Amino acid sequence: MNLTIENILLAGSLLLFISIMAGRVSYRYGVPTLILFLLIGMLAGSEGIGGIQFDNPAIAQFIGVVSLNFILFSGGFDTNWNGVKPILAQGLVLSTAGVLVTAFSLGLFVWLITDFTIYESLLLGSIVSSTDAAAVFSLLRSKSLGLKSNLRPLLELESGSNDPMAYVLTIVFLGLVQNPEQSFWSVLLLFLQQMLLGGLAGFLFGRLSLFVINRIKLGFEGLYPVLVISLMFITFSATDFIGGNGFLAVYICGIFLGNQKLIHKRTILKTYDGFAWLVQIVLFLTLGLLVFPSRMVPVLGIGMLISLFLILLARPLSVFITLIPFKMKMRRRLYISWVGLRGAVPIVFATYPLLAGIEKADMIFNLVFFISVTSLLIQGTSLSTVARWLHVALPEKVKPAPAFTEILMADHNPKAVMREIEISVDGYAQGKKIVDLNFPRSAIIAMIKRGDQYLTPGGSTVLEAGDGLIVLSDTKDGIDRVYESLRMDIPES
Repeated sequence: MNLTIENILLAGSLLLFISIMAGRVSYRYGVPTLILFLLIGMLAGSEGIGGIQFDNPAIAQFIGVVSLNFILFSGGFDTNWNGVKPILAQGLVLSTAGVLVTAFSLGLFVWLITDFTIYESLLLGSIVSSTDAAAVFSLLRSKSLGLKSNLRPLLELESGSNDPMAYVLTIVFLGLVQNPEQSFWSVLLLFLQQMLLGGLAGFLFGRLSLFVINRIKLGFEGLYPVLVISLMFITFSATDFIGGNGFLAVYICGIFLGNQKLIHKRTILKTYDGFAWLVQIVLFLTLGLLVFPSRMVPVLGIGMLISLFLILLARPLSVFITLIPFKMKMRRRLYISWVGLRGAVPIVFATYPLLAGIEKADMIFNLVFFISVTSLLIQGTSLSTVARWLHVALPEKVKPAPAFTEILMADHNPKAVMREIEISVDGYAQGKKIVDLNFPRSAIIAMIKRGDQYLTPGGSTVLEAGDGLIVLSDTKDGIDRVYESLRMDIPES
């Protein structure tokens, strides 16, 4: 195929369409959509039926960095801070010390069974040391998997915040492979600089972005998501320019903005959700195109051995060691160990050795790709099953009963908008007092339907799963803000 602009657009749009359709089918049969995106990319590549010649790690890395910005920012923006606070310490320990334990344990194993040097082994361990945000967000949210005891926010927080740690370790050990004479103190200084500057910059840019978004008057609602995209990339690039970790900054900035009152927040949320899916598809397709299946054959045996060690030993070891200070049931620890999904992020990080031109870069890339694929196939397809086995899954939420709303609507007020909103079993509002929900002033809860009873709510009323809130508001926008305060998706009108 000649690489004209028209042919690139044709091939790209066809691949995108096929991926979306395949994702719809895969969801029905429980196959992770992300693995299908990778396979479609491989089939379309130079050794597949598509015959698209693509062997450019630099372009793949660029697409990866751009995509990770969207994925991390979107994941942070959709994170409920009140839900995260109870498990913040656990999440931070997993995303820092947990990544370190995984990288070193896997690196030592690779060093023992291969001819890699210790630094090359630790480089491979670092590249695959973090759980993949794209995989975790996609699988947990697309399956609507309800988990007990704050497991879901813990897993999402870990996956969103541990990529920066893995990135720093990758850069550090790549430098040691190229220059083994580097001092320990220079490595430690780089690590502290990346993490501290990244965290501080993320918070400061979050505050600056909040000020800009709410104060600037653009005139067109559709421009606000574009403004947020520009602020996201400014956060990443400016943080990287001063020597901080841009990925960490983007994630923290997203969390900060997602938990503030923003102009046109609903539009921004919906736009970013669409962009996050788009970049995930493009990223996995690109990485699939970059892979030559014939080069995977020589690493199948050693790759499977490393992958099984990571899934069954390195990941559980990191979880059990780092969570020792916290009280947690064994089945929760086991499930956290199982949701150690690898995906696009390790493959993107594996392009750094390729571009650096180190001796074993090709083998490292092929091993990382194989490890990511096996993780998605083995762990990604069994998240729901393992959750049921370990008794950490919540039952399906009860469907709302619309009859009571319909009765009230018969006596409607033409100046008011009324909705019945059900509190789901894994929802943000479950177990919280109404006074703590930050309801908009333009809306009130007129009544609560709880089973066969109707309650008159007060500020101290604690909401329970299955409660039907009869909400009145002056405008539809007020109802939309009620959904936002409950951290629920706004239904299409």
